[in-house]
Amino acid sequence: MNRMKMINLIKTGLVVLGLSILTGCATNPVTGGTDFVLMSEESEVKLGAQSHESVIKQYTVYHDEALQKLVNDLGQKLAKKSHRSHLDFRFTLLDSPQVNAFALPGGYIYITRGIMAYMNNEEELAGVLGHEIGHVTARHGVRQHSAQTTAGLLGAIATIATGSKGVADLTGQLSSALVRGYGRGHELEADRLGAEYLAITGYDPQKMLGVVGILKDQEQFELQRARDENRPPRVYHGVFSTHPRNDQRLQEVIRAADKFKNPAAKETDPEDFLRYLEGATFGDSEKQGIIHGNRFYHKELDLVIEFPSDWKLDNQPTQLVALREDRQAALTIQIDQPNRNESSAQYLKRKFPKLANGQSINRRSYTGLVDANTPFGQGPVRVASVFHGGRAYVLSLFSKGPLPEQPFFETAKSIRKVKWGEKKLAAEKKITLVRAAKGDTFAKLAKKSNLNQYAEEQLRLLNGMYPDGEPETGQLIKIIK
Repeated sequence: MNRMKMINLIKTGLVVLGLSILTGCATNPVTGGTDFVLMSEESEVKLGAQSHESVIKQYTVYHDEALQKLVNDLGQKLAKKSHRSHLDFRFTLLDSPQVNAFALPGGYIYITRGIMAYMNNEEELAGVLGHEIGHVTARHGVRQHSAQTTAGLLGAIATIATGSKGVADLTGQLSSALVRGYGRGHELEADRLGAEYLAITGYDPQKMLGVVGILKDQEQFELQRARDENRPPRVYHGVFSTHPRNDQRLQEVIRAADKFKNPAAKETDPEDFLRYLEGATFGDSEKQGIIHGNRFYHKELDLVIEFPSDWKLDNQPTQLVALREDRQAALTIQIDQPNRNESSAQYLKRKFPKLANGQSINRRSYTGLVDANTPFGQGPVRVASVFHGGRAYVLSLFSKGPLPEQPFFETAKSIRKVKWGEKKLAAEKKITLVRAAKGDTFAKLAKKSNLNQYAEEQLRLLNGMYPDGEPETGQLIKIIK
């Protein structure tokens, strides 16, 4: 490409980008200033609605009407005091043990039962919901989407104009850094707005600091547990994750909300809030299956799967994943519905038309090899279909080196019904409330709890007393049954 053509192409690209900027400026509903966005509010709401469908497919709704109503009523109360009170906000409690909360553009806000379990008063819940409402009102999702779209356009122009992928990569790195740079600022803005909405509604914004403390304690516990179990930590990356424990800037923005305090505000009763949590599922749910050591139990499916002892299990919303200790091999299991009168061999050949080296494992399972793109690169994948209870369980094994076939076949053969003596193992754990008697300690309460490991630590986390707090006589305490 000659120099003149390159200059003209760059000019054309800059004109396109300039038109995008001219058409993409919008008034920020919070500050009244101008933001660069490439999306109207109508498009924002439409994007949120489309994404909502995907979220609900991946994470099911937690069916506890009273708890769901508490989340929605409290969220709506805060949203009505927000800078975008005209939006149709939707608050959804998800059936997930993950400690998480997040927002989508257009007013779609989600909170998991996993994070709810660690809350001990209504103000803490309000703090999380207010923070997420802040992300929506300040259009953080839309602003980030627009920044990424522009970055992509700049990268494309650089590639075409220079013919150099290196230049495009550099542009991409710079734009990624720009987008990532929004994280801290966006989080603090969401904190400021959330604290403001809490204060106006009649809650103490200082309680937001309590939520940060709970989540930081949970994070420290997970890091220690991961070290003890020689595995990567499942560190929380959601609301308040960017804040250190004694975040001065966070404390400043929350203190600034004091000027919005409602003089008619009243303290809520923590016990009223705790009663909403009684009977809530803790950890894995029966609908999603329960993990005990190297075994997976599913009551409704009447299913037990046993994995090798040195493989770690992760029960994800759409699949069960087993990862070898060295993280160089993985085995996934998904459920499918075979056609009527279809054999396991017929099913697998239909699902994988290029199946090679097919063979029976036993009368209800069939296996073969396919070539596929995996997290370790292109290579062979060992697949199998195991028929159980009218369903097809599809196993896929891939690795960085040679496929560890023996563990794969042992796992496939282990699939069976739940035995009578295992019914308890397939049952989910529940949050139960008890009054602390005189002399009660978390060591004593741990013996009454259905927690196999780190029982004392988990009870302290659940009750906001980590790492070494003890209950007071007469205090309402969460234990696990």
